[in-house]
Amino acid sequence: MKVTSVVAAAALGASTVSASLSAEAASKHEELMGLKMQQWETARANGLFGGSKLYKALFSTVKCKNGKAGEYGCNNVDLHSFLSHEDLGSAAKAGNDVWGWTDKKSKREFGIVGQTDGVAFVEITPLGRLEYLGRLDTQTETVSWRDIKVIGDYAYIGSEANNHGIQIFDLRKLLDVKPWWNPWFFKPKAFSKETDITLFDGVGATHNLVAHEETNMIYAVGGRSGTNARNTPCAGGMFMVDVSNPLKPVSPGCIPQDGYVHDAQCVIYKGPTAEYKGREICFNFNEDTLTVMDVTNKSAPAVVSRTPYEGNAYSHQGWLIDDDQTFLLLDDELDEQRKVGPAADGRTTTYIFNVANLLAPINTGLYKSPAKSIDHNQYVIDGLTYQANYGSGLRVVDVSSVKVDPTGAKFTETGFFDCHPEDDDVNGVTEFLGTWSVYPYFKSGYILLNSIERGIFSLKYTGKKAQYKL
Repeated sequence: MKVTSVVAAAALGASTVSASLSAEAASKHEELMGLKMQQWETARANGLFGGSKLYKALFSTVKCKNGKAGEYGCNNVDLHSFLSHEDLGSAAKAGNDVWGWTDKKSKREFGIVGQTDGVAFVEITPLGRLEYLGRLDTQTETVSWRDIKVIGDYAYIGSEANNHGIQIFDLRKLLDVKPWWNPWFFKPKAFSKETDITLFDGVGATHNLVAHEETNMIYAVGGRSGTNARNTPCAGGMFMVDVSNPLKPVSPGCIPQDGYVHDAQCVIYKGPTAEYKGREICFNFNEDTLTVMDVTNKSAPAVVSRTPYEGNAYSHQGWLIDDDQTFLLLDDELDEQRKVGPAADGRTTTYIFNVANLLAPINTGLYKSPAKSIDHNQYVIDGLTYQANYGSGLRVVDVSSVKVDPTGAKFTETGFFDCHPEDDDVNGVTEFLGTWSVYPYFKSGYILLNSIERGIFSLKYTGKKAQYKL
């Protein structure tokens, strides 16, 4: 089923305010994408995208001992299973984003594995084994960027592919893919992009999707319209899609006021800035700033503050640390590669912000990883941040001391799993290979790591809990 929505007129008028921001951001964003594509083409020519012949499937646990889990460097993270992108039906043999879903009734856990030519669905068994269930192809064309989020029982899949739109897939379709009477011998299911999804084509290409479960909103960011023009009414900003009814999504319009948005975390605000309590606030990572938005009124979204920081090269993604919503982590995707500011030594640098005053966030400090690598995505759970840092893999960092010392001096790495051993002998390099993202939210404790050139890993962190309670 196809659903088209019209952009709100109010947002159209606001687009003129940010036209120059949009053009500048688009140029910067496309420059970054071009840099990545060059590196991936070189890696492919060197045989790193070798598929199942090079990267063998693994169905049994490999404990992390003496700093190794098989060929992979590690600390306090065990390897439970692995499937290459070729094992998961990808002809392109290349991956990107990953997200997860747990069925509320059965408690079964599933992964949605992003690839350049679609998504693959896996189930994580109680022992951490990965079982390939089927796949859904890209809506239009093969492209390196695909993003997945889940609200309720539905996956939302966007892509930089031209005219891709947002694929809306009912994840409950996975529950009966493998018949109970014949669990081991079955052919993974090829889901139809015509009949197995709802397609929202109110947007064309998007770079990323932000999901806010509390309000049933999907924010498509870094997007292009159906005509594929970068200079859209949204100006690459947040395109709002209300998915209260996933089969009939509607758009309240765009948020173009601060130009291009790369990623965001949206919350119902309960922090200390009194005038915003109970409102829907988004912390946006907008290439050169941390931008705070009030998106409560979909007809009149507003910029609360824009905060630059020393060393910014490409504000990429971040996450709130504490339930009080007073501290936030930000990862910059180009500072290590460009040797800018505090990241000039190439070691992964995470910026710490005090956001207690939404009107004036303060960069209070930073954390530097022991390894050289570019950071990409991170998610904070109970005082631990689970970072996806390209060549240095999954990095687990205890950030619970932030209220004791907001400079980050007490932050400590408590575990890691390095899925890209090619650069281990030099303590890492600042290249766009290795980990794209991680999903650490399963109740079982299993963590999914999606590698760009290898495939999907099932991991489990065995280290300490956070030192402080937040």
